[in-house]
Amino acid sequence: MMKKYIAAVIFIILIFLYFLKVFEDDPPEEQSISDNNMNMVDSVKLKIHVEKICNDFFPRDYSHPENLDRLAEYIKNELKIVGGNVSEQEYVADGRTFRNVILTIGKDSEESIVVGAHYDSAGEMPGADDNASAVAGLIELAHLFKNNEPDCKIHFVAYSTEEPPYFKTNNMGSAVHADWMKKKNKKVKAMICLEMIGYFTDEPDSQDFPTILMKPFYPDTGNFILVVGKIGQGKLVKKVTRSMKKIGQLNVESLTGPESIPGVDFSDHRNYWKNGFDAVMITDSSFYRNPNYHTENDTPDTLDYKKMALVVAGVYEAIIDLSKEMK
Repeated sequence: MMKKYIAAVIFIILIFLYFLKVFEDDPPEEQSISDNNMNMVDSVKLKIHVEKICNDFFPRDYSHPENLDRLAEYIKNELKIVGGNVSEQEYVADGRTFRNVILTIGKDSEESIVVGAHYDSAGEMPGADDNASAVAGLIELAHLFKNNEPDCKIHFVAYSTEEPPYFKTNNMGSAVHADWMKKKNKKVKAMICLEMIGYFTDEPDSQDFPTILMKPFYPDTGNFILVVGKIGQGKLVKKVTRSMKKIGQLNVESLTGPESIPGVDFSDHRNYWKNGFDAVMITDSSFYRNPNYHTENDTPDTLDYKKMALVVAGVYEAIIDLSKEMK
């Protein structure tokens, strides 16, 4: 009897995952203007940012706030190039002062889009993929809007203290920002979290999963980017995935699942969910692929900057498409 029950549960889960994939994986739309200009994102600049973050501001964990401050200033100066309004959001955790760096651009709109990435690292590690890759992506994504004002308000936010010991606490930089947005009654069309976007491999069987039940539905080679959302927010996952698929040479997969699946809420987007905002995470799947995760081997030379450039271009497409809905 028990074996039949377990088999039935597994069957239901498989059917559930199947329908999630079927309804998310629409064919990509026709190529857009940025798809015809894939060199719009400079992979060399991405590499320069990652190397500088890993080398010049090392270590950048919570116990070295002086280095986090220096890195915040670097990010701030890079975002100032875009124009708009660059500000800092200071907060105190365990007697130390940390700061989020925020660039706000675009025409006034009732709703806004938030794009974020954390710039701290886990311990005294280089943190190239986690999360210098995403910070580099955030900077270059923002640069695409220089002299190109979007049709809606966009907030580019670089967060501090995402990593332990503050992960899943109110002292995460993203928790501070998301709570502030909620208290100020700000309306958010979508939050896009960039979390580890630089590690890709063509090695067979290089992709792992939270559960073996996912294996039939996803590639077993770690050469794709993943759009992750939670149950109830599948429409946003679908929209972002469809937009990113416009970019040629970029394999985009998606997952809409319960927060109980390990990894689904493992970044800054979780704090926007807590405040009732729709949010997705863009990721290379972290420790399910990258063997260098949270080790001294997470170095700049392990990343694929050309693939990273395609990811940034894809997120740009998603922002443009979302902004069109807000006109």
